[in-house]
Amino acid sequence: LGLLECCARCLIGAPFASLVATGLCFFGVALFCGCGHEALTGTEQLIETYFSKNYQDYEYLLDVVLGDHNKVLPRGACGLGEWRGMGAVPSGDGGGGITEGGQESCVGLQETPSSGCCSVLAPWGMCWFVGITYVLTIIWLLVFACSAVPVYIYFNTWTTCQSIANPSKTSASIGTLCADARMYGVLPWNAFPGKVCGSNLLSICKTSEFQMTFHLFIAAFVGAAATLVSLLTFMIAATYNFAVLKLMGRGTKF
Repeated sequence: LGLLECCARCLIGAPFASLVATGLCFFGVALFCGCGHEALTGTEQLIETYFSKNYQDYEYLLDVVLGDHNKVLPRGACGLGEWRGMGAVPSGDGGGGITEGGQESCVGLQETPSSGCCSVLAPWGMCWFVGITYVLTIIWLLVFACSAVPVYIYFNTWTTCQSIANPSKTSASIGTLCADARMYGVLPWNAFPGKVCGSNLLSICKTSEFQMTFHLFIAAFVGAAATLVSLLTFMIAATYNFAVLKLMGRGTKF
């Protein structure tokens, strides 16, 4: 009866918010990594076709897309996000026994033969998960900020194309409306031509490659945002559980 009662309490007090955040974390990391890589590949093709014929001008971008030695950072960020999502399930977000609404839960706790129920994980385990959650949240906050940069660049280019397509809405000459990749640091200042203006730029914006790359960057940005939201949820849950367990005592049994 004791074991059955413990299982019932575990199901009733399941950390649903953390479970939803875990699914959101997997979804966000997959969306960011998949769409981000394809968007970088599309960007390299656009640069090679329209902005620069010199391979050395965008060699670093090719290294990011194709070079194995430069995939460590993006793959590391993706791997850490997925790892934290998996770690939230067995750990119960910080090893806590308290979940939403003050309900008691045995998720992430160890079973004791004497009581047939659960006891709190070791204090170092709780501190470790709380700490790693904070670190990953900061890392993905930076990833989220960086993923907004290409969206901003493509949006500015798309806005310029809209002005070229509707000359009555702007007082500037069509030939002076340009998209300069050098201005954003995508290409060095000595790259030639480095920029595209007027009707040529409008024709680029109408291509499927430009439209697809723009939307892929937006999807990657959404994926980074979803991952950040899930990590913030983990952080709040882990901090709350750890604080409650500190107040109730480390030896408390649930």
